[in-house]
Amino acid sequence: MKLASFNVENLFQRAHAMNLDTQAEGRAALRMHAQMNGILNKIHYTTADKDKIVALMKALGIDKKDDGGEFVVLRQNRGHLVKRPASGGLEVVADGRDDWIGWLDLKIEAVNEVSTRMTAKVINEIAADVIAVVEAESRPSLVRFHDDVLTLPQGVSYQHIMLIDGNDDRGIDVAIMARNGFHIESIRSHVDDETNNKRIFSRDCAEYHITTPASDELIVLVNHFKSKGFGSQAANNAKRKQQAERVREIYDDLRSDGASNVVIVGDFNDTPDSEPLKSLLKQSDLKDISEHPSFDDQGRPGTFGTGTASNKIDYILLSPEIFAKVTGGAIFRMGVFGGVNGTLFPHFPEITKAAEAASDHAAIVADINLA
Repeated sequence: MKLASFNVENLFQRAHAMNLDTQAEGRAALRMHAQMNGILNKIHYTTADKDKIVALMKALGIDKKDDGGEFVVLRQNRGHLVKRPASGGLEVVADGRDDWIGWLDLKIEAVNEVSTRMTAKVINEIAADVIAVVEAESRPSLVRFHDDVLTLPQGVSYQHIMLIDGNDDRGIDVAIMARNGFHIESIRSHVDDETNNKRIFSRDCAEYHITTPASDELIVLVNHFKSKGFGSQAANNAKRKQQAERVREIYDDLRSDGASNVVIVGDFNDTPDSEPLKSLLKQSDLKDISEHPSFDDQGRPGTFGTGTASNKIDYILLSPEIFAKVTGGAIFRMGVFGGVNGTLFPHFPEITKAAEAASDHAAIVADINLA
């Protein structure tokens, strides 16, 4: 069988701030969006909180109109967060979360059509039997992508497509697609796993129990850990560490229950030598597919962007039993526009600029003989 993991960076719709030519262009807006929603969720707004809300609304361009900004829109569904006097200015009138119902939304737009077709081309070229999909916006979108784009003409067909909504409100969930003969027997979501009354996973650690054509059980844990992009690095590192440790606990529990063919895949947003990932990569019996002698990384160990070692953030981790059955593996970069001019490594000829790339992430693949 062939197993793959691919961060598709959404299929049809994506936050405008995340859909620009470079990530840096929208990063400030995403940071302010997260910061303001953090304040809005407080039970009580201090004077400093209100001053910060006003400053953020001005910076985001929504001080004069709820939807006046390029990247965000303020939803005031019940009650009011702010008032805008006819004489001018902006006043926060809510004293806390209980005074109003609403939030700050990111504005959504269509993903570049070429990009969507290139995403399909990557998946078709890989032709995996089971593929983990990271950053798919919804199950209906994933099914529509499969039916309307992926399978035409003569593309790979997946009989089983599953996505459970996670904890991220931007529509970047984790999913799985399995071909005929690979049946999803059961699903376990970990969206509500908590520590100190706070949810652990930024999206989910979706646990899929799959029966293979040979009637073997394959358990796939699909993950997308906290990114480094927003908030303090110390807090982000602590969150990823917490997530990795919880995944390790889930893995250990599965092993204790007798499971042998366990795979942990996805975008971990950190490198193999990082402290946050140590519990998975250094302190467990899990094996990274890239450590297999037959694995081909084309001289670039990274899976993101330019493919340098510091960009190795996507993983396929295998239990020892299934690692012993590996026959090959690779990083598939043809959907990535490498470097400013796209000249660092080959890509599909249809991709003429970064916005047309399937993703900034390369897909990662493992060939396994489960027989």
